[in-house]
Amino acid sequence: MPVTDTPRLLENRCYDELALGDSASITRTLTKQDIEVFAILSGDVNPAHLDEAYARQTPFHQVIAHGMWGGTLISTVLGTRLPGPGTIYVRQSLAFVRPVGLDDVITVTVTVKDKLDKHRVILDCLCSNQLGKAVITGEAEVIAPDVKVRRAATVLPDLALHHHERFADLMSRTQGLRPARCAVLHPLDAEALLGAMQASHAGLIEPVLLGPQADIEALAAAHDIDLTTARWHPCPDRATALQEAFKLVHLGEVEALMQAGVPTFELLPALMARDTGLRTGRRISHAWIADVPGRDEPLIITDAALNIQPTLQAKRDITQNAIDLALQMGLSPRVAILSAANAPGSQLTSSVDAKALCEMSRLGQITGGTVDGPLPFDVAISPDAARVRHASSPVAGRANVLVVPNLETGDMLVKQLSHLAHADVAGIALGAMVPVILSDATDPPRTRLACAALALLQARAEIKPTTEA
Repeated sequence: MPVTDTPRLLENRCYDELALGDSASITRTLTKQDIEVFAILSGDVNPAHLDEAYARQTPFHQVIAHGMWGGTLISTVLGTRLPGPGTIYVRQSLAFVRPVGLDDVITVTVTVKDKLDKHRVILDCLCSNQLGKAVITGEAEVIAPDVKVRRAATVLPDLALHHHERFADLMSRTQGLRPARCAVLHPLDAEALLGAMQASHAGLIEPVLLGPQADIEALAAAHDIDLTTARWHPCPDRATALQEAFKLVHLGEVEALMQAGVPTFELLPALMARDTGLRTGRRISHAWIADVPGRDEPLIITDAALNIQPTLQAKRDITQNAIDLALQMGLSPRVAILSAANAPGSQLTSSVDAKALCEMSRLGQITGGTVDGPLPFDVAISPDAARVRHASSPVAGRANVLVVPNLETGDMLVKQLSHLAHADVAGIALGAMVPVILSDATDPPRTRLACAALALLQARAEIKPTTEA
């Protein structure tokens, strides 16, 4: 009888045990992950296998498997079933009769056709679909083992594919929007300058370069960076670049700022200064947007960069800023106010503040989202934990905005997501007169583009914080 289950114990059939007509089979259902893994291993990124829009224009009108995906399944049967461990592949012929599409159930059968001298064996190979129709036919020649093998199958590691589709969704929301005029502050770092120009070429910003023009042009020439789309506002040093950028904002000549070569410790005090800065009626805060593998939506984490130990009123503004950003990203904001303790009598400041923020939301002092707390981190994001501990919460297990108790907590959370969960994180400063892109030298290109996309969405938002009197 053909074998169709995955063996826990591998046992071969030696040459002398084989008889004409002996067969073995395995059955597999083609999934999108199968195609992606095969593309990663082989490097074959033919869009017929990976791009649904392109595949619809092909004669098959659907995404199809790589032809050799079925070929590898034949190898699997030969190496694990018949003849099994110890088999040496000599020759394989294949004819690809029909395409294999997603969710097709493929049965792969090899049958002993002939036995030759020197332990050589010829096997017919057939891959058929759930309709019983052949998709691949062929013939294999192997050298069958002469030593009996019976051993436990190796336990394979788990495989996880890390997609970064949430930033693609973010980018799609910028389609049709006019690029934001963006002051790029003193870009004398190659990565920062490249990031600005990549955002320009992607249609997200119109860069206005504030810095020493000759030095920037020399840097661009040394790193082959195209500056043809840039406008210039020459400034001799960082302090002047900051002053000029703020003037351009107040004059309405730029709609966003990019940190570029100005250190954070210089930018933030200037940004928040009452007389010359860009303050509005709201507290300026920062939000990280984390594209976490395995999640259907991005996570907004705030504030992990600007407000060290925010007061209750500051947390109100931080929460409102994040809700507004979530709406601009097309999300339905479900806001978890995080705390280590959620017991009714907890006196932790984070727990007390969370209750107050929920009351503010009930009274309409925070609008646009559903707010709940205090919630521990696991309850906020895990449906299983939420069912056990907060089954009635409209946010628990489904949060997409996380308001952290303080900067230190948020910083550790974001870095854990980045370095342990392999998340991409893009950040933006909110609540100022214009969005401010804070950058990091280690940011990959897709993260830099995501930051620029966030700034563009902020710049084109219909509702903005009111300016302080």
